[in-house]
Parts: sequence; structure tokens; C-alpha cells
Amino acid sequence: MFHRKMMENVHLAPDADEDDLYSGYNDYNPTFDTEDLENDVAFQQAARTSHGRRPPGTARIPGTPTSRPLATGFGSKATLTSSMGRPVTGAIQDGVARPMTAVRAAGYTRAAMRGSPFDPLGQGRGPVPPLEAKNADSAEEKIRQLEKKVNELVEESCIANSCGDLKLALEKAREAGRKERVLVRQREQINSPENLDLTYSVLLNLACQYAANGMYAEALNSYQVIVKNKLFTSGGRLKVNMGNIYLKQRNYSKAIKFYRMALDQIPSVHKEMRIKIMENIGVAFIKTGQYIDAISSFELIMSMSPNLKTGFNLILCYFAIGNCEQMKKAFQKLIAVPCEVNYDDKYISPNDDPHTNLLIEAIKNDSLGQMERERKSMAEDYIMTAAKLIAPVIETSFAVGYDWCVEAVKTSQYVELANDLEINKATTYLRQQDFKQALETLKMFEQKDSNVKSAAATNLSFLYYLENELAQAANYADLAVISDRYNPAALTNKGNTIFAKGDYEKAAEFYKEALGNDSSCTEALYNLGLTYKKLNRIDEALDCFLKLHAILRNSAQVLHQIANIYEIMGDPNQAIEWLLQLISVVPTDPHVLSKLGKLYDNEGDKSQAFHYYCESYRYFPSNIEVIEWLGAYYIETQFCEKAIEYFERAALILPTQEKWHLMVASCYRRSGNYQKALEKYKVIHRKFPENIECLRFLVHLCTDMGMKEVQEYTTKLKKVEKLKEIREQRIKSGRDGSARSRREGNAISDSGGTKGERLNARLKAFPETSEPYESSICKEIDVSYIDPLGPQAERPKTAARKRAEEDDFADEELGEDMLPE
Repeated sequence: MFHRKMMENVHLAPDADEDDLYSGYNDYNPTFDTEDLENDVAFQQAARTSHGRRPPGTARIPGTPTSRPLATGFGSKATLTSSMGRPVTGAIQDGVARPMTAVRAAGYTRAAMRGSPFDPLGQGRGPVPPLEAKNADSAEEKIRQLEKKVNELVEESCIANSCGDLKLALEKAREAGRKERVLVRQREQINSPENLDLTYSVLLNLACQYAANGMYAEALNSYQVIVKNKLFTSGGRLKVNMGNIYLKQRNYSKAIKFYRMALDQIPSVHKEMRIKIMENIGVAFIKTGQYIDAISSFELIMSMSPNLKTGFNLILCYFAIGNCEQMKKAFQKLIAVPCEVNYDDKYISPNDDPHTNLLIEAIKNDSLGQMERERKSMAEDYIMTAAKLIAPVIETSFAVGYDWCVEAVKTSQYVELANDLEINKATTYLRQQDFKQALETLKMFEQKDSNVKSAAATNLSFLYYLENELAQAANYADLAVISDRYNPAALTNKGNTIFAKGDYEKAAEFYKEALGNDSSCTEALYNLGLTYKKLNRIDEALDCFLKLHAILRNSAQVLHQIANIYEIMGDPNQAIEWLLQLISVVPTDPHVLSKLGKLYDNEGDKSQAFHYYCESYRYFPSNIEVIEWLGAYYIETQFCEKAIEYFERAALILPTQEKWHLMVASCYRRSGNYQKALEKYKVIHRKFPENIECLRFLVHLCTDMGMKEVQEYTTKLKKVEKLKEIREQRIKSGRDGSARSRREGNAISDSGGTKGERLNARLKAFPETSEPYESSICKEIDVSYIDPLGPQAERPKTAARKRAEEDDFADEELGEDMLPE
């Protein structure tokens, strides 16, 4: 048989060791004899039925897969072994559990635990006992929970401060301080060591929150507690914060003292902090006017770690003491400070790879790119401001000083600022109203590169536009647009030149193009709104100004335009609302105040109208419209004495107009002061001897008062009336003669009748004795008048008016004088 031949070739090892785990593997087990399986009745029955598919029995030891005795056809039971006599892996043989592998390094030894189950994970030992429950009433646990609460309050205070809620931050800091003191007392009771870090953080946060809320005295007290405690090793640095508080309080001597104390306690290894403290010391010296001491601090910083801010402050100090040579040296030190931003070269693509180009475009506007642009812009602002400051004083003239600054900048890393300085030089010429020099300076840029040429041409176009030389302005605007089509200022100037010519549609196109290139170009947006107003496209104009208002919240011009558009649209309530916003920006503008008064008057709100007219008169007492309205208001409210002040002001402003002098005299007469009225009418008669109304009132008053001059004034009145009638007839005859010369046929016969009718109509227009005195004045100045006081009989009576009421002449013959509405 195959198995027997195979077993004959097997050489058995001697049983030298009784504990050999591999002993007995060569013994033949009849269980695996398959020759008689076909004749084994029990095996065949088990194979044909479910008897053979029963689950195996449970091992004797849990977790150990021991062998199960199987019944054979011979009726014997034998332990399950391999076909070669090898026992099953994991079976227990001779009381020792065989390992899962024959490698002894698996963790099993020859002297394995006899009879123990295979349990490498220790599952047979049962579950882990539960953790010991915490005692919530213990002092240690209470202290631990209180520390946790204090830390949470400090964190909440810091978060509230970062969110801008300073009041909540201070409340949280105070609560943390109270709980920390309770914690200290509990630690003392059980003799537990103090948590100095927690105490330090609570006191520091409380001091910071006091300072943020402007409670400087409390903040200084909290800082003093930290500084005086020797257990806080880094408390000396907080003297910088105390110096900052004294600087805010303008106590500069104490600020310098604490800055120097902090500087002494900070080791030299902290170079950046020491430099910042020295900067603060220099600023404090500038505040006190000690420029020499400030220069010492700034010079030391520039020698150790130069920076733009310190260099600029150094220039300011030398400018304050008037040292021109040192200003030049300080400016050279300023432009020598490295910018550390290579913005242009960094974002230039080395090839035409589209993926690389997209990546560069994506990172141009990230946070790092924005920070780089801000640093570059800050450096340029410092240099430009310093150059504009020192250029007029470092040389004999500002032009020579600008030239020196330009040459110095050209030799530095900020060479692109040289052109900007040249343009600023032209701007300085403009401020000095030296337009010729400004034009010459700007024309030098016509041969430069496109960007500089566009900027210079834009300024030239602006200059010629101001001088109303529209042709030159248009030429330079075209040059600016050609040099840089994406320059919004150039497009705006081009639109302005076209707007001045009246081509509003084309001007609007240029303004739109400027906004397409730069949506934040407020000049183009404002001019576009004005263009739409000219085109009577009111809704679109309103949209433009509302967008502009979202950008420029406090622009008086924008607010005025919006109010004006609402007034044009017939919405006075909205117009009033926007004008109220406008006076919050310019509260002393008399024209805006008078406009508000007019709108309220149209709405029938006399009290508000009176308020705003009075405010307008207070700031600009020469507005005739305001003066006239206030005078009429006082007459309407029967306070003629107060109206005299305003009409006298009008007569002072316009002394050649009889109207205002007559108003003053009329107010005297209405208030019952006839003597004053008579004197005023005499003064008016001397200034304007041909004024008929003045003579009529003189006749009236002299008659009432029984004076002898009545006959004299009556004679003068008749002469003046007759002279006026002759003058009118001559004017009419001249007009009729010129009309007759142009007529033919029967025009001569018709002209006579027409002339007579017109003459009769003109004579009827003259005031009769029963008509009001001011009626002819109303016709001459083309203003309608009414009498707001009503009939004189209905007004409050005074002793001076009794005689006038008894005499019917005042009511039937002369009537009452008319006053402005």
C-alpha cells in the first residue's frame, strides 16, 4: 500500500527526551486507514444522513480545540491525529497544550503550563474591575473643578474681547478674579500649593480688559499687583503695558520712565522687543518736544535694525529742528531700508504653461499676496510723504529739493517712485497756481513708458479742463486713453470733455467704460449720475447716486444729489429725509438749511420751516430769499417789530431797491409807530424822489397827524403822477409808430383805435385813489403781493391807531400796503 511504502522510508528519531513535544508523530493511527471505509457501515450511514453533519462536541477546556473521539467501523475510539500520526494543532497531549506553531519564540516554553488553556489575550481572567468612583465632596475635587471654571472664564473673556464685546469681556474677567480668590482661600485651608500660573493669567487678563474699556486707573492697579509680586518672574515686562497706558493719558514723563524700567529688565536676547520699546520711548520724546532725545533713540534703532517707521520718524525729528543736512542723510537711510517684497518678479510665469499661469493667478490675491502689497504700499507712502515734506526746505527752492529727492530715489530699490515724485512736483506747482511750470513738468513724461505717459496726460487733460481749454483737454485725454486704455481716470477725463460739449450719450459711454475697468472709480460713477440727470433718465441717475452712497457714506455732494432727484420726482418727504442726513454731515451749510425750510413751507409745516430758515440766516445773513421769508413770517404772526430787523438787513444788502425801504416804513406804520414811519418815508423820498408810493404814504400820514407838509407832498405827488403818465404815453406812442410803419392797407385806421384802447387800458392800470399804494410796485418788480394781516380793523388795536380808525381816508382812499407772501 502507498501509506506503508511511505512509512518504510521514514527514519524515526530516538526518544531521548520525554518532554519532546514532537514525540509520537510517526506512530500510525488506524483511524486514518481508508482501505475499509467503503465496508464501514457506520461511516457510510453517517455520510448519507444528517448524522455526520452534527456540530462537534465542546472541548474539555474552554478555548482549547481538543480532539473529539470518533467511532469507526471497528467500534474503537481514537484521538484525532494527522494521517501521518501527527496530533492536531492545539490538542492536549501528555498534559501539555501544544502551541499553534512550532516556533518556540511565540511565547511558549518547553515547561509550558501543563493543563492551562490557550488564552494569549487574557480573556479567561474575567472583566476588568470598575474604576473607583470619585468623591465629589472631597476638597481636592472641589479645587480641581474651581480651577477648571476659572480657566473657562478667562477663555470666555478673551473670546469676547476678540469679538469686540468689551463690556462682556470685562464682566467675565472680574468673575474669574472673584473665583480665583475663592480658590486661593480653599488651597490655604488644606495647605495645598498655589497655582501661580493661574493667578498670573487671571490678573493679566483683568488688567488688559480694564485698559480696553478705558478704565486706566484700575488697569494700573492690577498691573502693580503683578509687578510687585516677586513670585512672578516675568512681571517686569508688563511695565511696557503700564507705559502705554500713561502714554494714552498723555503723562509722557511717566510713560518714558516705565518704558526705561521695562527696557532694563528685558534681556538683550529679546532684540525685537527692546527695539519696539525704544521706538515707544522716541515717540514719547516727540510728544514732549524733546526732539534731540528722540533722535538718539531713533538713530540707535536705525543702526541696529532699520525699519521704515523709525526712519520716517527720524526725518520728522530733523525737520522739526530744521537740520537740512541730517534730513538728507535720514532720507537716504529711509530709502536704504529693504522692502523684502519682490512682488513683480514672483508672479511672472517662466513659461506659457496654462497650469502654472492659473496657479500664479490664484495665489496673487491670497492672504500672503495681500500682505505683500500692503507692505509695499506702506513703504511707498512713507517715502513719498517724506520727500514731499523735506523737498521745499532742503534746498533753496522746492523744485531743486524735489530734483534731489528724485535722484536719490533713482539710485535706490524704489526707482519706480521717481516718476511719482515728478508728478507730485507738478501737483505742487498747481497748488502754487503756477500752471505754466506744471504743464512743462507734465509734458516731460510724453516720451516715457505708457503707464507714466498716461498718468501725466491725465493730469494735463485735467489742467486744461480747469482752464476751459476743452480742445487741449480733449487731446491729452485721447493721449492718456491711447497710452493706457484701462486707466479709469483717463476715461473719466475723456468723458468730461465730451460732457462739456453737450454730447451726454457719448460721455455716458466713457463713464461706463471707466467703471468697467475699475468699479470703485467714484468720479466716473458720480459723473454718470449727472449725465443721466441731463438726459432726464431720473431713475438711472438715482441708482448711480445710491450706489455711490453705499461707497461714500458721508459724501455731502452725493446726499445733495439724491435729495435733489427725489425733489424732481415729486417726493418731498424723501427729499427732506436725505437733506436731514446731509445736514448731519454739513450742519452749517446755509443753502441746505434754507432748502429744508422751503420744503417744509411747501408741506405746510411753518414751525419747522421757520426753524431751518432761522438757522440758515444765522450762518449766512445775506440771503435775500431767507430774509424775505422771515420778515413775511413775522408780519403774518403779527410781530411787525421783529420783521423790521430783517427788512433793514435787506435794504442794507440792496440799497438801490425801494422795495425794502418801503417794507421797513410799512412795518413801523403797522406796529403803530407813525412818527418812525413818517421819518422813514421822508428818508425814502430824499433817496427816491419820484417814488409815487412813498409820496402817497407821506400824504396819508401828514393828513392823519395834521402836519403842514401835507400840501407840499400832495403837490409833489401830482407832479410825479403826471410825469409818469407822460412818460408812459411817449413809450406807447413810440411802440405804436414802429408798428404802423410795418402795417399796410387799412392798418392806419385800425392803429388809432388800437392805440386808444391800449392807452385806456394802461391808464386803467394806474392806481386810483382807492387802490393800495404798493400796487404799482407789484407791477414793476413782477411779484404778486397779498396782505397777510387782513383788514386793519381786525388787528389788535393800539392807542396810536385810534385816530386812523376814525378817519375813513385810510381805508377808503389809500387802503393797506401789500406785503410779500
